[in-house]
Amino acid sequence: MIRSLLAAASLCVLSIGAAQAAPVYPDKPITLLIPYPPGGSADMLARPLGAELQKKWGQPVVLEYKPGAGGAIASAQLARAKPDGYTLLMVLAAHAINPSLYPSLPYDTRKDFAPVSLVATLPMLVAAPLNTPANTVPELIAYAKSHPGKLSFASAGNGNTSHLAAEMFKHQTGIDMMHVPYKGSGPAVVALLGGEVSLMFDSISTSLPQVQAGKLKAIAVTGERRSPLLPDVPTVAESVPGFVVNGWYGVLAPAGTPPDVVNALSRGIADAVALPALKQQLAGYGYETVGSTPAEFAVHIDHELGAWKEAVEVSGAKLN
Repeated sequence: MIRSLLAAASLCVLSIGAAQAAPVYPDKPITLLIPYPPGGSADMLARPLGAELQKKWGQPVVLEYKPGAGGAIASAQLARAKPDGYTLLMVLAAHAINPSLYPSLPYDTRKDFAPVSLVATLPMLVAAPLNTPANTVPELIAYAKSHPGKLSFASAGNGNTSHLAAEMFKHQTGIDMMHVPYKGSGPAVVALLGGEVSLMFDSISTSLPQVQAGKLKAIAVTGERRSPLLPDVPTVAESVPGFVVNGWYGVLAPAGTPPDVVNALSRGIADAVALPALKQQLAGYGYETVGSTPAEFAVHIDHELGAWKEAVEVSGAKLN
């Protein structure tokens, strides 16, 4: 009997010791890969989010920029990373576009990643130079139909969301516009400001300052509802029923990351984006914070893969 009690006590001590020795996640710095250069819409979201997570966890959240190939370079790096929760990736809608755009990718979009959280959504803005001969979506459609091919639209590059959103608009309205691709959103907006193109479907966070400065005009926003930042600007859907295009931002971990770590990350992100100060800061740039569960984000990705596949087929865009 005494021996049994001693053995049980020893096992209990060992169990307690093992529990005390088990590290609590996170216990070291986390790297968050950003698939675009600093200063873009992903960076504008990732910086304040990373700062809040760092406060919460007491560990640095280091942003590492890996631009190129519409985010595919950063995605490939994450797919090869150790699945321990210390290397993460912020993905945008391009993550769901790339499988339809590229003939092959060095990773499997569905199998090589563990969805963590849909962090936020961001509508696009149909922005135009002041001399574009249309101020509303109906006027834009009417002008394009009476002047086929005369209107042009800028994009941040072939297969970019700014390109595909405009192609879907063309498809759903039956109009003809000429596509003028640029190497990134910055040069495209410069061309827009110079009147070199007629309009652009751009991220609201990058075009809004130019609208507020009176250098561009806002024709419409592409979200489900009007933006609080531009309450007098209608949605495209008010004139073209069913037309809704939102940019989105989410966090992925490598496939095989332990579920408890994925859930800890998801809860941490949800708590951060629910903070009134961060929510207000991001709303000022046009973001609508979400903070979803991993399962909800997985459903979102599946939906987006189908939606953007249709957009790529409509546009005819293909990249090598």
